[in-house]
Amino acid sequence: MSALHAEKRPQQDALPVPDEVLVERIRRGHRESFDELYDRYFKRVFNFVARRLGNRADTEETVQEVFASIFCSLDGFRNEAPFGAWVFGLTRRTIAGRFKKKLPTTVPLLDMEREGTLQTATCEPSPQEVFEFNECLDRLEETLTQELSADQRLLFELHHVHKRSIQEIAAEVSKTEDAVKSHLYRARKLMLAR
Repeated sequence: MSALHAEKRPQQDALPVPDEVLVERIRRGHRESFDELYDRYFKRVFNFVARRLGNRADTEETVQEVFASIFCSLDGFRNEAPFGAWVFGLTRRTIAGRFKKKLPTTVPLLDMEREGTLQTATCEPSPQEVFEFNECLDRLEETLTQELSADQRLLFELHHVHKRSIQEIAAEVSKTEDAVKSHLYRARKLMLAR
């Protein structure tokens, strides 16, 4: 009877699924496994970035960049080191990228003609570039209208179009900051998949 009782009792002391197993599941298309990794690492990554940047808005934006990079780079994880070390290496590189001084790309405003007169340079995209841009735009619009919930669309627009901080958005829509971040993360994940 005690063996029967033990079978019905939920396993409260079950070990969490190892990171490497979650990574393999994600590679096979199991999206919930990424959510589990996100929940597992979010607080540590956020605190790590916050200690280095000191600005909440920059921290929030950088953390989202980190998780987008993790999602896009999972195929590069080779189990040569613990997954956590890989995550924090990627986090450090993302932070460093924010500090690199990027030189602006210069485009000549004027071209010299053979006769020596000045003429405005043309910077028109090629037909292929126009086509690729329109295809990408169509996929993003389709994702926005068909795959994002109304909440995700609203939060995405407030944060990325109107440049509102997470705190402002949370106060305006009566959600916690973590809920806003979660919605934004999921919206970005869907958008990046396109």
